[in-house]
Amino acid sequence: MNPSRISLRQSSFSGAGSIGGIPLPDWNDDFVFSRQKSGTSDAEYKKKIVEQAYIDFANGQFQNKSEGFNRLMKKYVSEVSPDRKGLLTSGLKAVDKSRQKVLKPIDIILTLLEGEVRYQNLPEGKSEYVEFYDENGEMVATYSNNGWTMYPTNAETARQTELCIIYTAAWGDAKKGLPQNSIPVELPDYLEEKPAFDRRA
Repeated sequence: MNPSRISLRQSSFSGAGSIGGIPLPDWNDDFVFSRQKSGTSDAEYKKKIVEQAYIDFANGQFQNKSEGFNRLMKKYVSEVSPDRKGLLTSGLKAVDKSRQKVLKPIDIILTLLEGEVRYQNLPEGKSEYVEFYDENGEMVATYSNNGWTMYPTNAETARQTELCIIYTAAWGDAKKGLPQNSIPVELPDYLEEKPAFDRRA
C-alpha cells in the first residue's frame, strides 16, 4: 500500500454545511484525518494492528479492503495529524470575510493561528481554488469546484508506513499459520531508532 495514495483523496461534499458558499469536507470519511488524541499507547495500538491483521486474513481481506483496517488507520494516523478541521474552518471563515466582488482575479493569502490559507477566485470562470498549510508550512488540503483533496504531512506518511509494516508482517504470519499470541509487536530497529512521526506529535 502506498501511504500517500491512502490520504490523497478527492472528497465529495458531506452535507455538513458550508462556509462562504464552500461546502465542508466529510470528516467521517476514512481518508480525511484531523488531530485526535485518544490516549491509546503505541504498544496498545500495535496489539490492535496485529489483531486486525489476523481478523482480515481470516476474512480474506487485506489492508484498505477491510473497513476495520481503514478505521484503525484513521485513529492511528490522527494521533499525529494537524488540526485540519480547525484550520479549514478558520481558513474558510477568514476567506469569506476577505473576499471582494471585482472583475479581476482575487488572490488572498491569510496567516492563521493554525497555519496559512491561500485563496484564488476567477469570477468570469466562476471557479475557486483554496490551499491550506499547517503551522509547519506543509500543504494539508486544497479545495476547488471539484471538491476537496487531502494531502498527508510527513508525520502522517511515516505513521501510515509504520502501521502498514506491522500489519503486513502480522498478516503474513497469519498466512503461515502462526498463533497470534506468538507475534512480537516491536517495530523493526530502523523505525524504533528514528520515530519520524514523533517530530510533531
